[in-house]
Amino acid sequence: MMPPDTSTAALREFIGGIRAIDNHTHANTVVPGDTESDALSLEVLGDFPLPVTLHPESPGWLAAYRALYGFPYEELSDAHWPGLRATMRAIAEQQGEGFPAWVLDRVGTEVMLTNRVAMGPGLAPPRFRWVSFVDALMLPLSTRAEAAVTPDRDKLYPLEASLLRRYLTELKVGALPATLEAYLRTVVTPTLEHHQQAGCIAVKFEAALLRSLDFADVAPQTASAVYSRYVGGGEPTHAEYKALQDFLFREIAREAGRLGVAVHIHSFEGPGAYYATAGADPLLLEPTFNDPTLRHTRFVLVHGGGVFATHARAMLWKPNVYVDTSAMALLYPPESLAVILRDWLPPVSGKLSPRLSGRDDHALGARAGRTQCRTRMDSRRSW
Repeated sequence: MMPPDTSTAALREFIGGIRAIDNHTHANTVVPGDTESDALSLEVLGDFPLPVTLHPESPGWLAAYRALYGFPYEELSDAHWPGLRATMRAIAEQQGEGFPAWVLDRVGTEVMLTNRVAMGPGLAPPRFRWVSFVDALMLPLSTRAEAAVTPDRDKLYPLEASLLRRYLTELKVGALPATLEAYLRTVVTPTLEHHQQAGCIAVKFEAALLRSLDFADVAPQTASAVYSRYVGGGEPTHAEYKALQDFLFREIAREAGRLGVAVHIHSFEGPGAYYATAGADPLLLEPTFNDPTLRHTRFVLVHGGGVFATHARAMLWKPNVYVDTSAMALLYPPESLAVILRDWLPPVSGKLSPRLSGRDDHALGARAGRTQCRTRMDSRRSW
């Protein structure tokens, strides 16, 4: 513990020596053209406005390039880009499969939780731990009507359909079972077990990009009737499909808890031109968190709820709910994030410390500001 009269410089040095656990990234492998860093690639949405801090000329990126690649200039002009890209490529080639771990060492991160469809070369444990995607398991029926709600969803839902087909292929399941009970037994549970056996320590829902986070407690008979009615074809109504998704969400979360796997839930404003921010409010998840059958499942509000950070703080009183600050340090100014963290500390202070040891497979805390690693590590992409 630092003495109370510690100087700012000494405190900065002390903090700089702390090895972080990065709770949320979409790190790339060393495979050129890697496309598995996200189940819902935002590139399919086309151009949409980005926060100023994400623009290439942002001072934050300049500081990152200096720290990571030794960039020597005071500004990042068009004339400097070719040299910077060449440096990035040269270091990546020199490090080979060790490049991602080299990045972790440079940014002071011991363990990085990596949201990916599958892991790959360069992303080996124990430094990199897998967080798999499970939204596709909620969507066994046709999603054409759901996709038609907005132009963005029209592009995103087919990606989930493709991922579900991949999961079925991995299980050697040729077609969807005729009943919901069989779907749970032969698809949902085996997929989660397969991921856990492959090293997955958490599963990720990106549901807020597809629908609201209000997952109701739906009776099995209701969900089973919807599944049986449409598994052979046809389009369920929005209300029918919501009921099935709500049921499957809780079943997936329940199974994750049984397996000792945490459940990460995207809760933040954006992205996209048609994103429904109100549907990402953590308060919508309160009935789920209060479900007695889910108290053994650990939930993490990824990105801390964003503009709903105070609502995320309210959920921290739940014994099975955690938050992380991923993306917040990148998108919010320091003074804004400081206010959020001060607001969180009373309910969360007793829940963070055991999660920061770096030895717990379910370490859910994270040091703010590490989300930049996704872009830093992808040295093969044209800027």
